[in-house]
Amino acid sequence: MAAPDISGVRAFLLGLQMRITDAIAAIDGQSFIADHWQKEPGEPLQGNGITKILEGGAVFERAGCGFSHVSGPKLPPSATQHRPELAGAPFEAMGVSLVFHPRNPYVPTVHMNVRMIAATPAGGGAPVCWFGGGMDLTPYYGFEDDVVHFHKTCRDALQPFGEDKYPRFKKWCDEYFYLKHRDEPRGVGGIFFDDFHELGPQRSFDMMQAVGDAFLKAYLPIVDMRRETTYGERERAFQLYRRGRYVEFNLVWDRGTHFGLQSGGRTESILMSMPPLASWAYQARVEPGTPEDRLYREFLVRRDWA
Repeated sequence: MAAPDISGVRAFLLGLQMRITDAIAAIDGQSFIADHWQKEPGEPLQGNGITKILEGGAVFERAGCGFSHVSGPKLPPSATQHRPELAGAPFEAMGVSLVFHPRNPYVPTVHMNVRMIAATPAGGGAPVCWFGGGMDLTPYYGFEDDVVHFHKTCRDALQPFGEDKYPRFKKWCDEYFYLKHRDEPRGVGGIFFDDFHELGPQRSFDMMQAVGDAFLKAYLPIVDMRRETTYGERERAFQLYRRGRYVEFNLVWDRGTHFGLQSGGRTESILMSMPPLASWAYQARVEPGTPEDRLYREFLVRRDWA
């Protein structure tokens, strides 16, 4: 599949990053720090990006939203496991990725990513490109209204691109954001897609844009609803314990983390998804009938939410 206009994709992604970080800063009352970076000559990857980070805010303990646009001499293994014909191919990749870790345990953590990769087969031939992305929600305390709203917003964003897209991408999300070593989901899911090009270059790009544009509509009403909820040491301790699962997934299973590290990406930007604090406890158990127990029984299970 031929690549769409690279400058158009880049402009959309930079605008998306700005819109999202401006909205989050307005809610938090603290501005993001913008770190403009450029890869040095001789490094495996060449390119540039902007990492925006907010730490120690009133609403968000850590919120990172990064844009990157890089090129490299050969695709790393994490990007070619479904495309063996592109092993060793030179590539260009750009995207926006974010993870927001709220301070209040009643506000869920959220992740969103949209990206494009273009590669030229090592043996020659026309460039091919594909898109990926999605968003998913990780609550510490479950509220059905929140999860239904998040999933309905995802469903509505995808509806113009085919009735099959939401159920297909929801299933993909459920399967992808799963801690196999724990036999449990990371959260309540959302949508996830990768290696996507079936609608052609422009329409596939349009779908990626629709997902990115839906993020604030999916997440901000939940933040507004839960940010003032009273909590204590018990809820904070459970939040930190569940954040440990987030760390485990990102380091052990996440293809995006692996892609960045394997290709020589910028480590500080790649690991901005990590929470500022997390904890682990040996064989921790929750008491039956508690809100913590309800999270496992009613929310960390595969359900049809929309």
